[in-house]
Amino acid sequence: MGTITALLGIDLGTSALKAVIIDLEGRTLGEGRAEYALLTRRPGWVESIPADWWRATRLAVREARERAPQCQIVGLGLAGQMHGVVLVGADGQPTRPAILWPDRRAEKVLGRFRALPPALRQRLANPLVPGMAGPLLCWLAEHEPGCYGRSVLALSPKDWLRLRLTARRSTSTTIASAVTEASDASATLLYDLPADRWAEEVIAALGLRPALLPPLLASTAQAGTLSPEAAAALELPSGLPVATGAADVAASLLGAGVLTPGTLLLSLGTGVQLVLLCEEPQPDPTLRTHLYRAADGRHWYRMAAVQNGGLVLDWLRRQLRAEWSEVYASLEQVAPGAEGLSFLPTLTPERPHYSGPQTGAFLGLRLEHSRAHLLRAALEGVACGIRLALERLPGAGEVGSLLVAGGGSLHPAWRQLLADLLGRPLLSLEVSETAARGAALLAGLASGLWSESQELARLAPARSVVTTPGEQQARCAGLYARYLELLARERHSDTPSPLAGE
Repeated sequence: MGTITALLGIDLGTSALKAVIIDLEGRTLGEGRAEYALLTRRPGWVESIPADWWRATRLAVREARERAPQCQIVGLGLAGQMHGVVLVGADGQPTRPAILWPDRRAEKVLGRFRALPPALRQRLANPLVPGMAGPLLCWLAEHEPGCYGRSVLALSPKDWLRLRLTARRSTSTTIASAVTEASDASATLLYDLPADRWAEEVIAALGLRPALLPPLLASTAQAGTLSPEAAAALELPSGLPVATGAADVAASLLGAGVLTPGTLLLSLGTGVQLVLLCEEPQPDPTLRTHLYRAADGRHWYRMAAVQNGGLVLDWLRRQLRAEWSEVYASLEQVAPGAEGLSFLPTLTPERPHYSGPQTGAFLGLRLEHSRAHLLRAALEGVACGIRLALERLPGAGEVGSLLVAGGGSLHPAWRQLLADLLGRPLLSLEVSETAARGAALLAGLASGLWSESQELARLAPARSVVTTPGEQQARCAGLYARYLELLARERHSDTPSPLAGE
């Protein structure tokens, strides 16, 4: 077999980095994955070490290349977890650990956003969430003024990784190539969505330094080239074009072939996102769900995000020392309803579409319940949280089926539970790592292999109906009604009981 021209996509996730190599027909040739730890040094804090991301990049890219040794990589693109902040100094090195999206330390700072003049607040067009970059920067300026003062840039995670890939460390202009793009910038609470630019008046009103925010570039543009140092570490050619890239959800839309409005994407990972592409920037009038820029520079997308998805399932799995196969096997071992055991999965405060208790709970726990009951109840609780988000997303009721993507969508029993609880057919993709695949497609655009995003339509992965609501749909409707009752009861309870018997 001769050499195959290929593209490399890297997705910097919350707890793992994925690398995907595709050919110019969009076929996956090689994949790699490497994990890293989340740091929870204090209650409500969630951090990560960027050096761990770089180590994971080297491991995942090496694994992907070993699975596709015949490939000649001609371009590289990036996607990454949204909202977090990486403060860096003039040498491009982080000045502290990165703060990630589940972090809650900036909750009190949100009062400063609520106090903004209504006209400015409306231009942010999004609910106020403490793990977004704007509130986090306000917290850092107040509580870590030394670190804030000596930092010269505040980057999203994938923008820091791109800087690590493209910066020439032997020069005095290490940070000169630092940029961001609208899909990440629009998720900072520092972005004017109607004007499609940084919200300069908001930044000034909050007392933040405008120079911390990097210039904006198109997601499809070439933001730099692979430096000799990074090329040597990754065993790739120096000078490869590196695309600006996009936030993971925006990249997933591209990778899943969602190029025009009318398809609802359900992305299952550490967090869960329900995403609906739209033509115009029309915010949710209740500000319970999100509105962000798409990666193609033409569209926007509405999103209902669920923080307590895979993050919670993985936490419980580790506490019970269970393999993922055991988690999903519980769906076949225990009947729906887990024999009266319910789980409220709010281990981190949920997004504003949710109005229930802000702590998690097992309810109805009895001596006869086993580990399998706990795991089944957890899956049901997370699925109920996804349905609540679906019902809150404007326009979702007009779409009949869900396109399912992400590493958490693979097990058939889990998909069946979701189909039964959501009451809709689930369409599956022939690819799993849609964010990394979208990053690779952006690399193709930045490298000039395709002239515009619409040409990607022919590369869209095939879809098939894998799961339709089955005989347990009515029973799952009862589970959801029970979930709503528990939310109302626990929300109004003066003494919530984490392990209450009934």
